[in-house]
Amino acid sequence: MSEELEAREIAAEQQYVDEVYVQLDASTQNAKALAAEGHRRGKLEHEGGLVERDAMVFQAAKRIAQLDAAHEGLVFGRLDLDPSIDQQPRYIGRIGVRNAERDVLLIDWRAPAASVFYQATAATPQGVVRRRVLRSLHRTVIGVEDELLDADALERAETDLPIVGEGALMAQLSRARDRSMHSIVATIQAEQDQAIRAPGKGVVSISGGPGTGKTVVALHRAAFLLYSDRRRYEGGGVLVVGPSGVFMRYIERVLPSLGETAVALRSLGEVVGGVRATRHDEPAVADIKGATKMAELMRRTARQHAPGAPTSFRIYWRDETIVLDPGLLGRLRRQLMSQGRRNRQLPRVARTLLDAMWRQVQGERGRERGREAFDDDMLSHDGFVEFASHWWPPLDAATVFGWLRDPEFLARVGEGVVTREEQLLMAKSWSTGDLSIEDVPLLDELRYAIGDVPQRTDDERDLDETGLLEGGVDLQELTTISEREYAPGGLAWSAPTHRIDDDGYAHVLIDEAQDLTPMQWRMVGRRGRAASWTIVGDPAQSSWPDAPEAARARAEALEGKELHEFHLSTNYRNSAEIYSFAADYARRVGLDADLPDAVRRTGEEPRVVGRVDDLEAAVREAVTSTAGRVEGTVGIVVPVARRSEVNAWLASWPELAEDAAGARAAVDSSVTPSGEDRVVVLTGLDTKGLEFDGIVVVKPQEIEDESATGRSTLYVVLTRATQLLTTVG
Repeated sequence: MSEELEAREIAAEQQYVDEVYVQLDASTQNAKALAAEGHRRGKLEHEGGLVERDAMVFQAAKRIAQLDAAHEGLVFGRLDLDPSIDQQPRYIGRIGVRNAERDVLLIDWRAPAASVFYQATAATPQGVVRRRVLRSLHRTVIGVEDELLDADALERAETDLPIVGEGALMAQLSRARDRSMHSIVATIQAEQDQAIRAPGKGVVSISGGPGTGKTVVALHRAAFLLYSDRRRYEGGGVLVVGPSGVFMRYIERVLPSLGETAVALRSLGEVVGGVRATRHDEPAVADIKGATKMAELMRRTARQHAPGAPTSFRIYWRDETIVLDPGLLGRLRRQLMSQGRRNRQLPRVARTLLDAMWRQVQGERGRERGREAFDDDMLSHDGFVEFASHWWPPLDAATVFGWLRDPEFLARVGEGVVTREEQLLMAKSWSTGDLSIEDVPLLDELRYAIGDVPQRTDDERDLDETGLLEGGVDLQELTTISEREYAPGGLAWSAPTHRIDDDGYAHVLIDEAQDLTPMQWRMVGRRGRAASWTIVGDPAQSSWPDAPEAARARAEALEGKELHEFHLSTNYRNSAEIYSFAADYARRVGLDADLPDAVRRTGEEPRVVGRVDDLEAAVREAVTSTAGRVEGTVGIVVPVARRSEVNAWLASWPELAEDAAGARAAVDSSVTPSGEDRVVVLTGLDTKGLEFDGIVVVKPQEIEDESATGRSTLYVVLTRATQLLTTVG
């Protein structure tokens, strides 16, 4: 292939791409004009103008965001079809674009008309003669890659249709990785495309070994669903859940690059609104907190007395002494608990107490006054209102979770659920005061067990002149309680961050699903009861030790939903040399691994550095060598106990100071790499879902030994490199 031919083809494509961008800029200006018109209508002094303003500005802002996100690599594909089908080429892009005459300039990749771009093969060309992928930098076409799918049709056409490049997929695979996963929408293969365009209802399960593109396929599926039924999925929301904050930052550019911004990206430590946890517990503690039995522990905790709550009440009224003793209050508490969630009973608390107290009124003087007078006197009595407020206070999950920091409280509610040893391990983990990723599902469990505080409307308050609603006192009175008194351990009382009823999504996408604990499945399942699902995972990479228990929790979360299964069989990430090394390890240690076929070779065998006298020197040499031979990112993967140590080494190596700019900030093992550093230090679990041009694994045996699922974790680590892999020590 001559450079002159390639330059000529690039120039021709650039001319067409420029035409598309002219129209895109015009569309952007039209959207901005619509927004300006909306603001002008808002200045009209009537309600209709405000409604029109809000609608116009909202729609314009959405369109501007979509157009802005599509600028990078807007046009990426071209189809040249058999002339009997269409004599004009079809261009494929991130969004659809028409010119002023409404002629199609660019077909949205999600449209049915674009499906053949991914589905056509040399065996079944589906009318496609040549498939071309355009590579661009901003608005400039910098390369083209062609695949000839139907040579016979090319001969019949008797037209000049040159074939340029080595094929789009292999060109994509050979490029360096940066710290963000870019859309590879242009190189999706047929088996991947089938999963992307699967039915929108039920559960789509995408399995496959390392490097098969599961994550990319799942994200493109989310974009496809939003395109195919925008009202449903944008209205209900799409929730994407990944294993870590590092992973979520890695993928966060993909959906916007496909023209989609109406998606919630959450790591497992961020699924619950208003909560963000970034650290993992030690494996032994994580195994306890992730188990199904913790649901029972949280249920028991939610039913306990608030620590420090009054246990009795005595008042003198109309010649009679009325007493609420511990036994009676216990029966009343059980009565209220039997009627539903704790906070939901707040409107019934006052009526329940007053009923029990009125039954004790036997004297003529009191009975003559009547029940209404009795209620009025009690509800205006500061002592009674204070008692009711403190006996049944409105609670939030953070406050109740704080009760578990008291060893005596934990021992009482944990009896028969968790062992004494497990209680000690959990108590130690909670002594730090901050939440772990494994704590978040427990907090969510409490949140649902406690329920929301019922909110009264203004109309209800106006009608309820006595302060009673369904027998309850005004909620404003019940919320005037001492925060310190009911927040042992220093956790301050705070109002619920959002309503439980707001948790339902239209679609839930779970990546690295094999790692979810039973409690995490319960947490995510609540958000997808009425949703369709996309679930991505590989059981051999699981970090959860009890697979049957997790399977039961998953089945419960997905109960009643139709299952569509897709399996990906080709490893596009690793070189054949690297994946052969990882697969040999999996077979050697007895992992029941799905071993896909790696499609490319580099001639670079993994390097094994055995016993070393100076570990730092050996790691430094391996990292420096790797960074010098690859253009993209380098990951140093270490045992959890060595992360701070190796981060300190990296920060002191002058030849890597620029590549590891954030290393000094990451010396503390609780700090996550910024995402901008070319060389980063990660633990085995941190690497889930990520990929690097080069990987240096420090002390692999220690990674294997640090947890019950260490072998699976090390297998994952060995499959993260695209070009170079070195193990040290």
